[in-house]
Amino acid sequence: MSKRSLTFICQNCGAAAHRWQGKCEACGEWNTLAEEGAERPAGPGRKPGKGRLFALEGLSGEAHDAPRLPSGVAELDRVTGGGFVRGSVLLMAGDPGIGKSTLLIQAAAAMARAGHRAVYISGEEAVAQVRLRAERLALRDAPVELAAETSVEDIVATLSEGKTPRLIVIDSIQTMWTELVESAPGTVTQVRGSAQALIRYAKRSGAAIILVGHVTKDGQIAGPRVVEHMVDAVLSFEGDGSHQFRILRAVKNRFGPTDEIGVFEMTGAGLREVANPSELFLSERDLGSPGTAVFAGMEGTRPLLVEIQALVAPTSLGTPRRAVVGWDPSRLSMVIAVLEAHCGVKLGGYDVYLNVAGGMRIQEPAADLAAAAALVSSLANAPLPADAVYFGEVSLSGAIRPVAQAPARLKEAAKLGFTRAVVPEAAKTEGGDSGLKASFVASLSGLVADIAARGNKSRHSESGRGADE
Repeated sequence: MSKRSLTFICQNCGAAAHRWQGKCEACGEWNTLAEEGAERPAGPGRKPGKGRLFALEGLSGEAHDAPRLPSGVAELDRVTGGGFVRGSVLLMAGDPGIGKSTLLIQAAAAMARAGHRAVYISGEEAVAQVRLRAERLALRDAPVELAAETSVEDIVATLSEGKTPRLIVIDSIQTMWTELVESAPGTVTQVRGSAQALIRYAKRSGAAIILVGHVTKDGQIAGPRVVEHMVDAVLSFEGDGSHQFRILRAVKNRFGPTDEIGVFEMTGAGLREVANPSELFLSERDLGSPGTAVFAGMEGTRPLLVEIQALVAPTSLGTPRRAVVGWDPSRLSMVIAVLEAHCGVKLGGYDVYLNVAGGMRIQEPAADLAAAAALVSSLANAPLPADAVYFGEVSLSGAIRPVAQAPARLKEAAKLGFTRAVVPEAAKTEGGDSGLKASFVASLSGLVADIAARGNKSRHSESGRGADE
């Protein structure tokens, strides 16, 4: 009888070792190596043989767009690129309690009500618990097929009977296990083997499968990284427990863009789609307060207006503190350096705090101008105009560089009632007829001078009122 081969797999990065050791040499984590058996062969006593022949084709030929099936949730369709492609596999990850199961049961119910077969397989909850959620969401009448199962072989055998489902939700992939792997559910080997079996079924049957994935404490998707390469799309469901909205992003998408976002609002009746996120992010902004600027940004093809808040306060520490929420700390350091080097704004003796209101996360460099305006406004105690928006990239020389899709940004600002915009001078040729009064700035020093003059005027007016009183 042959001896069963054993390997030690790191549960953090998936690296394999022939013997146990306290520290993984690949990722440097401690106590993450677990003993796992090798995958069983497809059949007992299988010997290597000749492979089958297959046909090779050329690059020329008729190409067709992948047919899509709308999910019935417009924001989900926006992120996926227009709906689910037949035979595609999506991996959705997010923090616990963020609303992944709620969103997917709503999508499955919408497709079932449209006449398509939708199956929801739960490995974490019983059928009765899923029904309780459906009752809370007013989805009890939707003909969604439910099951509480974790065996991949049983799931594939059951789904192969009858009409092929159009949508299958597996919640979650970390709870699935396959007989081909001798290890506990949730291990790296089991997650990889289970995902491979489900992907093989999706490609063979044409059903769209959504795999729910857990995340680690640092926000990374749990399990082997190879699963992200195996699936067709990776969706990230983000949000903060202190805010009511949730953001769905596409980290990877073979059939659509990766820069689109979907915005949802968590309510007592489930997730509600937010058609105009700008109104949500600006609904409670501080009017007339120093250190606040409205940034006109872009998320994919969608213009988005958010409030950037800055606080500059004298420091009592030897090294001033720089705290950022929702923006890249490296870009904040760069903007501060440009303000000190080219604009004469000395921030070395001040603590700087920057926050994107509402918990939104900004990634594009077009927010440089809005962040700089908020910083100078807080330092000079000069409130910025409440009806103005800002966007532009700051270069290391202090020049304001143009950004893409300026007309769409201005149009969105005009739609929300803004009347002025501070934009790069190069945007004169593409301003369009948005109706906004544009102030074109070529360098950051000019903007700093305008804000400083506003602060001096405000102090003079306050002193004048004090004398009159």
